Amino acid sequence: MSQEALTPGADFEATMAESSRKARSQTFLRLFRYTSLRLVALFFTVVAGVYVTVLVANMGGYVDEIRKGQIREQVVLATTTDIVFQQLPEAEKLEIINSRVANAEARFGLDQPFAVRSFRYLINALTLNLGFSEALVSDSGSRAVSNIILERLPSTLVLFGTANLLLFFISLFVGLSLSRRYGSFMDKVILTLAPSSAAPGWFYGIFLILIFAGLLGVLPFGGMVGAPPPDTTVGYALSLMRHMILPVSATLLSAIFITIYDWRTFFLIYASEDYVEMAKAKGLPDRMIERRYVLRPTLPNIITRFALLLITLWVGAIILETVFNWPGIGQLYFQAIGAYDTPVIIANTVVYAYLLSLTVFLLDFIYALVDPRVRVGGG
Repeated sequence: MSQEALTPGADFEATMAESSRKARSQTFLRLFRYTSLRLVALFFTVVAGVYVTVLVANMGGYVDEIRKGQIREQVVLATTTDIVFQQLPEAEKLEIINSRVANAEARFGLDQPFAVRSFRYLINALTLNLGFSEALVSDSGSRAVSNIILERLPSTLVLFGTANLLLFFISLFVGLSLSRRYGSFMDKVILTLAPSSAAPGWFYGIFLILIFAGLLGVLPFGGMVGAPPPDTTVGYALSLMRHMILPVSATLLSAIFITIYDWRTFFLIYASEDYVEMAKAKGLPDRMIERRYVLRPTLPNIITRFALLLITLWVGAIILETVFNWPGIGQLYFQAIGAYDTPVIIANTVVYAYLLSLTVFLLDFIYALVDPRVRVGGG
């Protein structure tokens, strides 16, 4: 009788174990299917974006014609300075010039159709075979695109990492504070100053340079450190911070007020929810209400903005770095565009595309971790 009493319980446990196993299997399959489809979709998005960049950077093949003209001009100038060449018959001169031009074009791959070369650019970019620059060199004399980018990247990370992190955290906490004091004097001041963010950072940078460098002479016009660079680490750091004051200030002035207004409005919407009003009616402290009922539901949005802010550090700000003569990725991009340096332009774009795609992919899983209402692949 004891054995008979235990049998139904054992069957029930076996059934529950089987159901749990099937549920885990279904969850795994759902995650695998979602992850695979998501990666494939992001990959094709990157491919399309990079190929469009290849076409734009080469002006649909017109840059090849410019390079061919430059090659012919260089060959003609080099041969006309040769005394032996000048004594040759015109037909032989033309044959030598055409031969040297053809060799130079073949060395750069310009003897092939642009359609073929564009797909070669695409494959090299997707495999991170960044190649060599056609016009720019690193400070060490290397033409490898990876060396040129890695040499400029720390400068951009230092400048815009500092500026954007300050912008993010200041605007976040000030916006949260203003959401508690809706209609206050400070709230009206921020609302009034928000349209000033319509002007870009380089616009404010020019005025800051004129005032603090030109008129007052208390800060440098531009650059990253003084010339010659300080010998000591402390001196170098102090010089770097002194040169960062104006570009960081320009970045903050161009975006701080509109960003505070944006966060303030965002938190204000969540602060007016019914569950927040109920928490206030219960007499919970304001700090606890903000932490549990305002900040926690908005974590996905906060994390998204923070992650995208970190990714945008890669590209820097082209005009701002040029105005302040800051040797970063933005200035490198500006120089590459001016020199029609396709490998550098494509390398900047493809690395940014990969970083952005990876960030978007990981954010889906981060949402599920911080917000139990989100299910990966399940809505």
